[in-house]
Amino acid sequence: MEFISWILVIACFIIGFVGLVYPIIPSVIFILGGFLLYGLFNSFAELPWWFWLIEALFVLLLFGADMMANAFGVKKYGGSKAGIWGSTIGLLIGPFVIPFAGIIIGPFLGAVIAELLITRTSIKQAIKTGFGSVIGFLTSVLTKGIVQIIMIVIFFLVV
Repeated sequence: MEFISWILVIACFIIGFVGLVYPIIPSVIFILGGFLLYGLFNSFAELPWWFWLIEALFVLLLFGADMMANAFGVKKYGGSKAGIWGSTIGLLIGPFVIPFAGIIIGPFLGAVIAELLITRTSIKQAIKTGFGSVIGFLTSVLTKGIVQIIMIVIFFLVV
């Protein structure tokens, strides 16, 4: 049974990292799911209260970083709220419309189209905003990936 529990825990961790590039998958929820599965199959006693406190703080950090990174990238490059919304919609739809490349093209096109249609900005500014959305997304992926690695390392150090 312990072998099966480790397979499920590691599968949750892997899905968590897949969620970094497919934002429809709530990556941090799968990381937490791995911790919970370990506790259910083995023992919650091995995971002390301070472990859960640290992990909860990381979860809050991840949710905040996810929302702020995209907005920061768009705003830094002169985009509006429409660009932020367009980028977010493109980020969610892009991977399904254009597999693999859609994760980058989606937020870019979403921001550009939203800026052109809603704010009626110049094409040059819209492209600049689209570039900012991609930078924000890539920064978010890198940051979340590092935090998720730290969360998992802490888990293995405790276990």
